[in-house]
Amino acid sequence: MTAYISGTSTRKVDGLVKALGCDSGVSKSTVSRICKNIDADVAILRNRDLGHQRFVYLWLDATYVHVRDGGQVVSKAVVIATGLRADGYREVLGVDVGDSENETFWTEFLRSLKDRNLGGVQLVVSDAHAGLKAAIRRVFQDAGWQRCRVHAMRNFLAAANHQHRSIVAALIRTIFAQPDPDGARAQLRNVVAQLETTVPAVAERLEAAEDDLLAYTAFPPAHWSKIWSNNPIERLNRELKRRTDVVQIFPNPEAVIRLVGALLVEVNDEMISADKRYIAAASVAALTDREENQIPSLPAAPRT
Repeated sequence: MTAYISGTSTRKVDGLVKALGCDSGVSKSTVSRICKNIDADVAILRNRDLGHQRFVYLWLDATYVHVRDGGQVVSKAVVIATGLRADGYREVLGVDVGDSENETFWTEFLRSLKDRNLGGVQLVVSDAHAGLKAAIRRVFQDAGWQRCRVHAMRNFLAAANHQHRSIVAALIRTIFAQPDPDGARAQLRNVVAQLETTVPAVAERLEAAEDDLLAYTAFPPAHWSKIWSNNPIERLNRELKRRTDVVQIFPNPEAVIRLVGALLVEVNDEMISADKRYIAAASVAALTDREENQIPSLPAAPRT
């Protein structure tokens, strides 16, 4: 794995936490020097060209931090994008701070990825924020959208009485246990029918979400457990939350980007240099071949 932040380890970044938000014994010149090194590496992560590989899957998610903004302490979303490369490895593609419900913010974030030559995306996996869904439709018009099953389950259970939640969860899980697309769709409709009399609100939500929940079934079954939820980013978010909770309140959005970005630099190094691919390269190649076959060939250049 490459050296982290010009020789600064994660433990040292944790040591900078107080310097980012409150008093510490570290001199201002030392903090300034280390922050410049961190900012340079984070800028590379956030601005690098993404055209070196095709990224067939894109995961999007947000975690929340408290930030001082205009004299007030507000909750801001730290949005993170990771992608699966054509060779089966993952990369961190981007990070930003803003309002997770805001379509304009999400559209700008997704467009920034495409402006950096992100290509080949066939499926975007995310929560069902209205602004995010609209931004995905606008920016990735040719890609499918998979509603994260973990977030969806929380939404379904919120509509059920406490005594019904365990059976609702068990029934919905049977949908994802089916071995083929037809079986998954049939089971979803069967679960809807079973819930209509006892938990009609859940049945209604589940029925409306059919296409969004089952988008994963259009892809190889070996990939299903990796693409039907945001679990890859959920685990990353838990680690980020553990680190950001130490700060409690960030002085500004730039401080959030500095700390979170520094951690993501290390995470990205680990993803790229992992001993094992996240998904086997051969099965990913089948997807990229499918994409190429769908793209019409360019006309031959005229002879001079």
